Amino acid sequence: MPNTKPPVTRVSGPNSDVAWTIENYLEDLKAAGGSAFDDMIVPLYLTPETTPRMIEEGAASGLLRTCKFYPPYGTTNSEFGAPMDSFLGGDVFRAMEQCDIVLNIHGEKHALAGPAYIDQHRNAESMFYRETMPRLLEAHPGLRIVCEHLTTKDAVEFVQEAPDGVAGTITPQHLLYTMGDLIQGLKYHLYCLPVVKFEADRDSLRAAIVDTDQRKFFAGTDSAPHTTKATEVGCAAGCFTGGCAPQLYVMAFEEAGADFANEKSVRAFRSFLCENGPRYYGIPLSVEQFTLTKSPSAVSMLQTPDGPVTPLPIGLNLELTWTLDG
Repeated sequence: MPNTKPPVTRVSGPNSDVAWTIENYLEDLKAAGGSAFDDMIVPLYLTPETTPRMIEEGAASGLLRTCKFYPPYGTTNSEFGAPMDSFLGGDVFRAMEQCDIVLNIHGEKHALAGPAYIDQHRNAESMFYRETMPRLLEAHPGLRIVCEHLTTKDAVEFVQEAPDGVAGTITPQHLLYTMGDLIQGLKYHLYCLPVVKFEADRDSLRAAIVDTDQRKFFAGTDSAPHTTKATEVGCAAGCFTGGCAPQLYVMAFEEAGADFANEKSVRAFRSFLCENGPRYYGIPLSVEQFTLTKSPSAVSMLQTPDGPVTPLPIGLNLELTWTLDG
């Protein structure tokens, strides 16, 4: 994710006090252990200063493969973003179409009052997918889009009905929990943006992932390693699921009705977790394998130079019922 401090708003060259570059961020990630991965994609943070030339030159260099849209002030460190209307029909999105650069979207309508932000029948995400996304597809039919961390029935249905170039990611927490889990006892470790929604929304997310033939939805943890969640001015948005996401996903599949004694369920899980995402981004499927076994497993606090990070299972006192090997 490019919503770092400072944000990743340039493609190449040295970092500065106001902007990181994809080039240098990739090197930092590799030095921190990222070289163990077969591939890494760092999106460019879309801001009012993003230009078509940056897109074209970044694509030509091979460093730029995706751009990330954040609604202004819609999530952590998103104050640098610009409204979607400022990009619709514009040269930046047209350059992305021409260069086959993927648009990653945090799909929420911004600058809403409380009652419009979330209520029983609508919320910031559902409004975005009902009102804004159809306009985006009409203006830029060739743009490849990943609608990230979906939370609502409206968003799921939009992706299902959209052209093949549109896909969606889903986090483990949005498959496992609802708004009731968040507010009953105010479990702030479950607070993320977009927030978890309601049972009908969760049912729609679950139905989408257990469909054996679906190729549009894949895992996207949106994992956020905050050392401090609760502060005097509010709660940091993001759930940390590093090191335990496969276990959480397999638990979510079970709750969605998957039977892993059935090969169809195994195939649906493998497609969602391991195959649909790489295929969408044109990344070769990994030849390495791991095994999930139905047995309880433990998760530990993550120790960092800035302090400990609490994994979601610890924050929610959740026992993992599956063990990851390999």
